[in-house]
Amino acid sequence: MTRSILDGRGFKLGLFSPNCSGGLAVTKIDERWSASWEDNLRLAKIADAAGIDFLLPIARWIGYKGETNFHGHVLDPIVWAAGILASTERINVFSTIHTAFNHPLAVAKAIATLDQIGGGGRAGLNIVAGWNQPEYETMGVDMPQAHDDRYAFAQEWWDVIRDAWSRSDIFDHAGTYFNLAHIESEPKPRGGRVPVLNAGSSRQGREFAARNSDFVFTIIPDTETGAGIAAGLKEQARAEHGRDVGVLTLGHAVCRPTRAEAEEYVRYYAEENADWGAVDYLMGLQGLHAQSFTPEMLATMRSRFASGHGSLPMFGTPDDVADAIERVHLAGFDGMTLAFVDYAGELPYFAQEVLPRLEAKGVRLPDASLAAAR
Repeated sequence: MTRSILDGRGFKLGLFSPNCSGGLAVTKIDERWSASWEDNLRLAKIADAAGIDFLLPIARWIGYKGETNFHGHVLDPIVWAAGILASTERINVFSTIHTAFNHPLAVAKAIATLDQIGGGGRAGLNIVAGWNQPEYETMGVDMPQAHDDRYAFAQEWWDVIRDAWSRSDIFDHAGTYFNLAHIESEPKPRGGRVPVLNAGSSRQGREFAARNSDFVFTIIPDTETGAGIAAGLKEQARAEHGRDVGVLTLGHAVCRPTRAEAEEYVRYYAEENADWGAVDYLMGLQGLHAQSFTPEMLATMRSRFASGHGSLPMFGTPDDVADAIERVHLAGFDGMTLAFVDYAGELPYFAQEVLPRLEAKGVRLPDASLAAAR
């Protein structure tokens, strides 16, 4: 039976960035995540069997320099999703799409096709309005410097897709950014839609997500600050658009039998062997072209960028990691993504030790279909 990301059952857990070399760990160690298709397929099957709710990729075209060229090897999110949906049974799989580089009608057809490959109900769309100036240069596209302009473009882009999925007639679209004639779009996703996620950290991003998304994906410095962020995003969606949205955040985990083992591994990969050139290049880009991190966060987060791209660190024993995830849940979040240095190597231990603890805490609900499969 398909697990729906929108069923409202318990705290959702996903895996973020496994299609990218290094994942979220900006490290030089030889055993860093390869992001090969073979490793991704192995990971997807492990996650599917364990009951992980979703996979979320990153779309990238050029790397972040340094000695490893972090994120220089990236599997295309649509093709990647097709292979994973065809090879799994339960897990939801998002495709991350940059509005500036992908025509909305091509995306409408691709996502509807993914929905069929996954049996209906498991494909999702992560909309990115754009932030990475060097990638715009690679694509030969001008990046609007104003967030308002980027999100105005993204709104019309999404309006075209939504119309393509909801309308059965042949229609035209005359807008500010797209002038399209005699549009017809088949197939359509089951029910005329797929779950939509958007990373909303800037004012304009949060407004876009409140208006359009099922989930707002936002980075937080800590759970105390995050509680206010989650509450504000939900209230904004209700007050301005009469909508209920889920709020997700992102973290990275190192889970070991003892806290000392976890801390030693963090020192090994994120301090002694961090790719500081890539860290500094990435942080510079974030500070110049994105609003996901405030200047204050960027100034104090260099080590967190090395260990997990600035996401929430969760290091320690299974109890420590379960407690950290519970704090995110209690802060009002509806779910979160996790990343590991070696996703496929570390996920089985996490699934064996942490997921039962989360069920015992009432954070996660037992999955009847998984219990039957076991």
